[in-house]
Amino acid sequence: MKYTHLGRTGLEVSRLCLGTMNFGPRTDESTSFTLMDRALEAGINFFDTANVYGRPISAAPGDRPGHVGLTEEIIGRWLVQGGGRREKVVLATKVYGRMGDWPNQSRLSARHIRQACEDSLRRLQTDHLDLYQMHHVDRSTPWEEVWQAMEQLVREGKVLYVGSSNFAGWHIAQACETARSRHFFGLVSEQSLYNLTERTVELEVLPACEAYGLGFIPWSPLGSGLLGGVLGAEAKMRRSGRMVQEELEKFRPGIEGYEALCRELGLAPATVALAWLLHQPVVTAPIIGPRTIEQLTGPLEALDVTLSDDVLARLDELFPGPGGPAPEAYAW
Repeated sequence: MKYTHLGRTGLEVSRLCLGTMNFGPRTDESTSFTLMDRALEAGINFFDTANVYGRPISAAPGDRPGHVGLTEEIIGRWLVQGGGRREKVVLATKVYGRMGDWPNQSRLSARHIRQACEDSLRRLQTDHLDLYQMHHVDRSTPWEEVWQAMEQLVREGKVLYVGSSNFAGWHIAQACETARSRHFFGLVSEQSLYNLTERTVELEVLPACEAYGLGFIPWSPLGSGLLGGVLGAEAKMRRSGRMVQEELEKFRPGIEGYEALCRELGLAPATVALAWLLHQPVVTAPIIGPRTIEQLTGPLEALDVTLSDDVLARLDELFPGPGGPAPEAYAW
């Protein structure tokens, strides 16, 4: 396994992050335990979850009944087995989503941040969170209130680092400048959608992360499966829903060229998609969300893949980005 620092921190994390959103709704507890054990054996020490994970993700066949918090509960039961699990894992969870029907059971008020943190600690059966991420920006709560709540959790030793997720570039700047004015360390990471088919973050978010020293954690690195060898599974996709098929049609020319390039390279499409992300300078660790052991072992190959400048240029031709950072991407 290869490791890197999380942004400007001294914290070392694996170049792949284990995503756990499937634990519970899609993957039963026993298999989830096995996936976490295998990930740790492979050297993956960065685990990502969220307090809202656990309810069924969709109406897809095979989804199990669930409830918010279930995924954290599963991870907590795995951690307390011992064997150095908690000591080895850099544990990241999130706050923002709705955890109940009453007011103040969602978003980023100081009250909800504190309560949500206490509840996550209880479900995860640990005394601290290594990385506590705001799952979405809350435009109705002032940054002074957010940071006051986070500072208190850090003082109490319940949170070590604070991150963001699904923030715009200017939200990152606001958060970092307000934290700086309070002499607080502030954000250390941003987690956002990024893959070959969705490169919008290159305009503002990635430059903001680079400027403020944030690590970047891409979610959906395979574009909801489009970059994972989708053409070979197209018949199955037709049965899975119209929305997936519409996405394939939208990107079909690029996907056809992409899978041909992968065959030429002798690499699995998923491996190339992950390798491309790992070549991006600001990227810390793409999130992989396996449901099976096979889906865990495949991504490890991407760590040893070096894409030539020619291959990177061909990928840019197949999936053009926005043209670089703003404003150069759209102005002189």
